[in-house]
Amino acid sequence: MTDLKSIFASFPTKEELLQWDKNHNPTKVPDINGHIHSPHSFSAFSNIEQPFEMAKTEGVSVLGINDFYTTDGYNEFAEMAEKYRVFPLFNIEFMALQKDLQKAGIRVNDPSNPGRTYFSGKGLSQPPKMSEVSFKKIKTLQEESNRQTYEMVTRLNNYFSERGINIQFDAAELQKRLAKNLFRERHIAQAIRIAVFEKENSDLGRAMLFNKIFDGKEIKSAIDDFAGLENEIRGQLLKAGGAAFVPEDPKAFLSLEEVQELIIDAGGIPCYPVLLDFGDENFTDYESDKEKLLAELKSKNVGSIELIPARNKFHIFKEFVRFFNANNFVITFGSEHNTPKLDPIKLSAGSGVELDDELKQINYEGAAVVAAHQYLFAKGEEGYLKNGIAKTHEKASFIELGKAVITYFLGLK
Repeated sequence: MTDLKSIFASFPTKEELLQWDKNHNPTKVPDINGHIHSPHSFSAFSNIEQPFEMAKTEGVSVLGINDFYTTDGYNEFAEMAEKYRVFPLFNIEFMALQKDLQKAGIRVNDPSNPGRTYFSGKGLSQPPKMSEVSFKKIKTLQEESNRQTYEMVTRLNNYFSERGINIQFDAAELQKRLAKNLFRERHIAQAIRIAVFEKENSDLGRAMLFNKIFDGKEIKSAIDDFAGLENEIRGQLLKAGGAAFVPEDPKAFLSLEEVQELIIDAGGIPCYPVLLDFGDENFTDYESDKEKLLAELKSKNVGSIELIPARNKFHIFKEFVRFFNANNFVITFGSEHNTPKLDPIKLSAGSGVELDDELKQINYEGAAVVAAHQYLFAKGEEGYLKNGIAKTHEKASFIELGKAVITYFLGLK
């Protein structure tokens, strides 16, 4: 967007919107995907326009960008939203570290790393706006993440040289070619997969080279399964125990409290991303008891959660969502799309089970709260938070306003 104005700048007043909505409120609940990653972190999409093209084809009316450590995609995301008339939600994601839980060995929403806590912010300011302190914290996180990734490339080059594998990378060139500001481990896996395909023309030759790279271990994925191959590369070489693994420095993490403060400063709503079951009815220590999780989130002034339904069994997913909805939480769903696999934009639960009307309604109401918050903040008014605390007693009015905001935007020509 050339003028860098909020997409809500020309919207009517709150009263006018609500009056307009009385005559235009659709009866159909829209399909919504409130959490996708863009190429500004890592995603299945080649550019920011692609998910909007898919959304129009699949009948999805609301999309939420949710990149790690960056808001760099916001303005282009807003531009594409206006072009395709798909309502945008402006979100962000962090990896925080709860050191007390790490010390106690308690897994939060990362099944492999105790204490590590994925945490999102919903409905941040667009154009991005935050204090200099918050901006510097984000830049430090980006720089530390990139430093770790660069060191992985160095270790990888040494590993290849020692084994006579004729592949070498320049980290800066890889970042320029495959990434944006944020250069991630997934980009390295992508680069290795591309290099193998360029070195060998046949499926057999590619499989043999992968086996050599994996120190004699045979690949498990099909050669045309790019997502599977890249996940294997990460597991064999880039994760703990792998030849190119570089442990994360504590500087790569903020505390959960710092992340929440940063999100609020940037105009957003703190939101806990729920891992839930792994598809096999197992849970992390932190999430195994939903009553305890509810109390824990409330104690941290977190009144919003999000879920990725495709990774959960339907009956577990629905029971959990209904429980938190009954406790007045703002709830949104998404797909992430943070692997090379280009799944549909339209959401479904595990094994492709369709979301039912009740779940779609809950997702719509959650997105509406975020939409109302974005609109009010852009108009210089107070959003869904007051002194960092969610206005749960006003949730119904935010849903009403947010539905009007979404419907008005979708109806613009």
